[in-house]
Amino acid sequence: MRSAKTINLPRPAGGDKREAILRAAISVFAHNGYFNSKVADIAREAGVADGTVYLYFKSKEEILHSIFDRSVDEAVGEARKKLELLTDPRDKLRQIASLHLERLGADRDLAVVFQVELRGSTKFMEEFSAAGFAEYLALIRSVFEEGQRAGVFRQDLNAKVVAKILFGALDEMATNWILSKRRYKLAPMADQVLDIFLNGVTE
Repeated sequence: MRSAKTINLPRPAGGDKREAILRAAISVFAHNGYFNSKVADIAREAGVADGTVYLYFKSKEEILHSIFDRSVDEAVGEARKKLELLTDPRDKLRQIASLHLERLGADRDLAVVFQVELRGSTKFMEEFSAAGFAEYLALIRSVFEEGQRAGVFRQDLNAKVVAKILFGALDEMATNWILSKRRYKLAPMADQVLDIFLNGVTE
C-alpha cells in the first residue's frame, strides 16, 4: 500500500472540518486506493480524531459519494455560468470540454478518484449514473439540442447519444493522462477533442 502524501492541511476548526475531511479523503483514496483506505487514514490526513469524521459522514462510502456529488455540482454550476456568456452552441461545447479537462488537470488526486476509484464498484457506478452524472450529460445534451434548433448541428443525430460520445472522449483523455508515463497538460486536449468532434476526420 502506498502512503498518502501529506498535503499540509492546517488543523481545521468549525465548518472547515468537513472540507478538510473531504480533501484528505481525496488524497488518501488517490494514493492508497478506495478499498484499501480506512476512515482512520482519512482522519489522520485531515488532522482530526476518528470520531470527528463520523460526525460529518456515516461511512467511508458516504465520503466517496460526497466527493462525487460536490465535484459534479461545482462543475455543472461553473459550466452553466460560463455558458450564459456564450451564444454559439459550438463555443458552448468547447467551454464544457475545456472546463471538464481543466478541473481534472488541476487536481491529479481528484482525477484519480474520478477516473479510477469510482469505477471500482458497479454499485457506485449505478448510483452515480442516476444522480449528478445524469445532470452533467443533460447539460451537454441541451447544448447540442440548442445547436440542432439553430441549424448548426445535424437534425438526424440523437442528442443523448451525442452527449455520451463527447463525454466518453473527454473521459478517455483524462484516464490516459493519469495512466501515461509522460507528463503533459490535460486541459489543451479539449481543443483536439472538439476539433475531431465538430469537424470529423475527413478532408
